[in-house]
Amino acid sequence: MRLNRNKVILVDAADVETGTAEKLDAHRRGLRHRAISVFVRNRAGALLLQRRNPEKYHSGGLWANACCSHPAPGEGVADAASRRLREEMGIACPLEPLFRFSYREQVPPDLVENEFVHVFGGWHEGPVQPDPSEVIETKWIGFDPLLAEVAENPSHYAVWLRRYLAAHGGVIAGWSALRR
Repeated sequence: MRLNRNKVILVDAADVETGTAEKLDAHRRGLRHRAISVFVRNRAGALLLQRRNPEKYHSGGLWANACCSHPAPGEGVADAASRRLREEMGIACPLEPLFRFSYREQVPPDLVENEFVHVFGGWHEGPVQPDPSEVIETKWIGFDPLLAEVAENPSHYAVWLRRYLAAHGGVIAGWSALRR
């Protein structure tokens, strides 16, 4: 199947599909759409973060979790999460659902994130080979040091990561503490 990556899946508050829209138009108009987000941890429990390329259409230069994106029309959320993790970070690992989360937030320059997000987690040991058009830097960080950094410099972190930590920090902390 050929994916149309320029379109997003519009959804209602219960994540029921209502149509599609061009990705940038959905963000300009603040239309609610389906998204995916992935956390990756290593055996020590450290979380993989990426610093977004400054050329991204929003939130460039900010730190975020391993990857975030949108499933294409006709693509399942788990498939999209695996695909984007390979494309953005150059890694493949089994993923499991962690939680779902809805939020609406203004993001510079003049866009709106209005997303129903399916958040996944996976673990990875070994090299990370990010796509430089997506990611300019990566780091592994423990959960508590991440919370401290976000509290000290919230403007350095993508809004969705800050929102996940505030609303689902217990889930992320518990999951990242698991050892493989």
